[in-house]
Amino acid sequence: MSSNDVQRAPSAHTATPLPETGSMYDWIGGEAALRNLVNRFYDVMDSAEYATTIRAMHQPDLTPMRASLFEYLSGWLGGPPLYVVKHGSPCISKPHAPFTIDQAASDAWMRCMNQALLDTDIPEQYRTLLTPAFERMANMLINTR
Repeated sequence: MSSNDVQRAPSAHTATPLPETGSMYDWIGGEAALRNLVNRFYDVMDSAEYATTIRAMHQPDLTPMRASLFEYLSGWLGGPPLYVVKHGSPCISKPHAPFTIDQAASDAWMRCMNQALLDTDIPEQYRTLLTPAFERMANMLINTR
């Protein structure tokens, strides 16, 4: 999926028209808002009982993962392509391949992301666009088919 899919997807739930310029990265508040979202996501994952399975897939120190997800989402949302500059073309399924990711794990990831979206006050009109895009991302990583 390209960041364009996230940026311009129509939604019946969009209360106000989307801005004519910029990207989802800009619309949600740029670097500061994205860092808050990523940090809150990992805080939820680190503490929520429903996320123990996906938390176990990570090292004890989540600092590198926070940086990596921030870099990836920055470009994915239309901001600076930090991940690509640092690591080359992203293939998110490759680093996840060693782990068994079933629908329950995908759902737990999505639950953490939904909570982070709510907790960081991302406006509803953007949550409405981001949620299905994040769901597709999470479901793409399922490898128990």
